[in-house]
Amino acid sequence: MPSPTVYFIRHGQTAWNALGRFQGSQDIPLNELGREQAVRAGELLADILKGDTHDPVRIPFVSSPLGRARHTMELARGVLGVAPHGYQVDDRLREIGFGHWEGSTLMQMEQSHPEVFAERQLDKWGVPPPGGESYASATLRLRDWYDSLLRDTVAVSHGGAMRALMVALDVETPMRAVDTYVEQGVVYVFADGKLTKYS
Repeated sequence: MPSPTVYFIRHGQTAWNALGRFQGSQDIPLNELGREQAVRAGELLADILKGDTHDPVRIPFVSSPLGRARHTMELARGVLGVAPHGYQVDDRLREIGFGHWEGSTLMQMEQSHPEVFAERQLDKWGVPPPGGESYASATLRLRDWYDSLLRDTVAVSHGGAMRALMVALDVETPMRAVDTYVEQGVVYVFADGKLTKYS
């Protein structure tokens, strides 16, 4: 059986994204640009699914439980002409937890925990934020999520979660993935061991 394709959308922008604040498990809503990005991602997804002969009514949709991801999912599904709430929620798609650093900028992180910040600069993949989760740990849950898929799936999640998925599916190394910028308002397709961005 071929490996399932994942049509991956990062949630739209929030006020904290715009300010460079790390969100993690905090439930920050989409801002106006974020809502526009969600609609744009839906438009792109409509064309991609049509090209891959997927019916939006039949393909599974799954979201992170966080509100910014769910709102993005519902706006994108609206563009596709399917019921906004007709999707599943999976906690394994949640954002990486940034612990005590949630709500902070990089400068504030360094000021609050300089030793951990320095360690993490040397090993962003393996060293977790204080009270948070490492990318290495998140990779295990994203791999577990992927292994549970029975067919091609649309997922709405987060930037950190996508970096973990990139490594879980062997499309990128931890060293490169950790610094990869994950765009909003685009669709990433994981298929056949490759990652393609549609914008």
